[in-house]
Amino acid sequence: MASAAAVDTMPDALRQSRYHMKRCFARLTGLGRRLMKFQHIKDEIEQTIEDKIERSKVLEGSLGDILSSTQEAAVVPPYVAFAIRHSPGIWDYVKVHADSLSVDIITSTDYLKFKETLFDEDWAKDENALEIDFGAFNVGIPSLVLPSSIGDGLGYVSKFMTSMNSKGPESAKPLVEYLLTLDHHGEKLMINETLNTVGKLQAALLIADVFISALPKDTPYQNFEQKLKEWGFEKGWGENAERVRQTMRILSEILQAPDPTNMEAFFSRVPAIYKIVIFSVHGYFGQADVLGLPDTGGQVVYILDQVKALEEELLLRIKQQGLNVKPQILVVTRLIPDAQGNKCNQEMEPIANTMHSHILRVPFNTEKGVLGPWVSRFDIYPYLERFSLDATAKILELMEGKPDLIIGNYTDGNLVGSLVASKLGVTLGTIAHALEKTKYEDSDVKWRELDPKYHFSCQFTADMIAMNAADFIITSTYQEIAGSKNRPGQYESHVAFTMPGLYRVVSGINVFDPKFNIASPGADQSIYFPFTEKQKRLTKFQPAIEELLFSKEENDEHIGFLADRKKPIIFTMARLDIVKNITGLTEWYGKNKRLRNLVNFVIVGGFFDPSKSKDREEMAEIKKMHSLIERYQLKGQIRWIAAQTDRYRNSELYRCIADTKGAFVQPALYEAFGLTVIEAMNCGLPTFATNQGGPAEIIIDGVSGFHIDPNNGEESSKKIADFFEKCKGILDIGIGCLKQDSDA
Repeated sequence: MASAAAVDTMPDALRQSRYHMKRCFARLTGLGRRLMKFQHIKDEIEQTIEDKIERSKVLEGSLGDILSSTQEAAVVPPYVAFAIRHSPGIWDYVKVHADSLSVDIITSTDYLKFKETLFDEDWAKDENALEIDFGAFNVGIPSLVLPSSIGDGLGYVSKFMTSMNSKGPESAKPLVEYLLTLDHHGEKLMINETLNTVGKLQAALLIADVFISALPKDTPYQNFEQKLKEWGFEKGWGENAERVRQTMRILSEILQAPDPTNMEAFFSRVPAIYKIVIFSVHGYFGQADVLGLPDTGGQVVYILDQVKALEEELLLRIKQQGLNVKPQILVVTRLIPDAQGNKCNQEMEPIANTMHSHILRVPFNTEKGVLGPWVSRFDIYPYLERFSLDATAKILELMEGKPDLIIGNYTDGNLVGSLVASKLGVTLGTIAHALEKTKYEDSDVKWRELDPKYHFSCQFTADMIAMNAADFIITSTYQEIAGSKNRPGQYESHVAFTMPGLYRVVSGINVFDPKFNIASPGADQSIYFPFTEKQKRLTKFQPAIEELLFSKEENDEHIGFLADRKKPIIFTMARLDIVKNITGLTEWYGKNKRLRNLVNFVIVGGFFDPSKSKDREEMAEIKKMHSLIERYQLKGQIRWIAAQTDRYRNSELYRCIADTKGAFVQPALYEAFGLTVIEAMNCGLPTFATNQGGPAEIIIDGVSGFHIDPNNGEESSKKIADFFEKCKGILDIGIGCLKQDSDA
């Protein structure tokens, strides 16, 4: 709990306008038990105190600060309990008595019990209710303090290790012991038992430095390997004299006077990782003909791009370390026998543009044999424990031993990763990719009604296990961890929550934990490049794209048509699920006559026939799309294109939209990162993207793109229309000037 002092002055603020406050709290409690968000509370205050001057007096000082920081309130007459978020990661909880206006600071447990009372009063009072406190396991583990430092775990760990190694001559002993553990297939690396103390290592480093300094910089390590071995050094210091001397000097400086920069530089040179396993279980994980299929989208592109970058980095480091080792990367996913024409029914597949990386597909084995069809990410949990055992056996066989690092992706991959890493004793990293809890409002307290469809009881439990088991967590943005000033982040929503009747999490994840690290991905520059680079354009795709956008006929790949092809196009591409909000954007467009007069609308996503989808959400969204097209009579202004699976053709599609002087719109209710936003911007498209999540960090509003509010379609569609109206005005002025010049 933090910043409780801010609450202590609350009684004084209350006394200033006691009459009005009593009216407000009487109104809040008068309608009975309910859960309220900040906007609800604000609306109630505005309705209770109509006079703006009086209202501003009531909201002055500490009370105003607290109310403006309130995320939600649980009304259980005569009390109102507030969850107050002072800044990212810093929360307090208070309860206010509606009659006396007395204020008490309460614990997170007390607050959760207030919430539970609204949904399951008997369970809220049950002394034997399951209560989970992961924070109890972290006692004594150092953590970050400032919200601004959240996500910089690597920097913090480097500083912490520096301080630990600065406490005397023997404080570096753990570092020496770690170096002694390094080997590859039984062959010692860096140092051997000859250098088993800090003093011996320091002395040997000084001798070696004098010797190596006399050698030409490009002298291969093999030429002086035997001499270093006599002093207790093994392979791994570098490929030549210069690299070896640099690495040894960095270590010497750490042992004498450590600093964070050298600490980080040294560990980036330590030969420790050659074999990596990445678990990305759900969806159709493949390299061709899969994008746009249910549960298959940006996470596949993200992982494949990261694998290529990882392999390049591993090869570079191994070369610089002077070792002759072949790295291995396995992306482990599910084998789907009913693969619908793609390669997801093949066990092994080399990853394109790599030399040592493969996709390994392991089937879901059941008592009745191998499961054939695709399974929704929400229904996947019964198969994961057996999958983790089968995957472990296959990994050990292919890698001829344990991997050096395991990385999980999304809830299912993270859970399997945590099970396998625990079994094998391997370092675990996780990537949420998306945490479903933040996508569906109040999905924790309403879990019972949502569970038959989404199985959130399994998902949230799996997320909690994986988060706390992870040695490090990779996120794409700060917002993903700790949100913004007014909105909690995806991980932050797991700090304290309850699922009444199941369990109560009083301490779930600590966003100040140094395990969090921000590493923003990018788009492949060789594929997603500006439309203005004419010589690089993928012209072979342009005839097909022309037909895709402008042909009058409807078929299995596109429906609707664009009557006036001279208009610019607003373009969106995503899976058809509720959170991506494509139907929301369609409705914005349908309602805004000015926008419809200015631009055409092109959607890429999903199927047209709901019976072709096996995903419940997608089926509902497909039906909704058809109804919106009919309701607003959009044919002639809309082109709906089925999901496209070719990245190269998609990149040229972005550029062809740019040729029409169009724009890209990403209207998601919440987006963890927003890879399509990066792709569109790389291709030179003006981009409008949700202000809820990662795109709020990617885009500087009004400078590099535009933020839109997915919860306010009228305002968002007006913002898009204003942009195109200004563009049209500028274009008309330009044409007018050219005409005048021509006449002259």
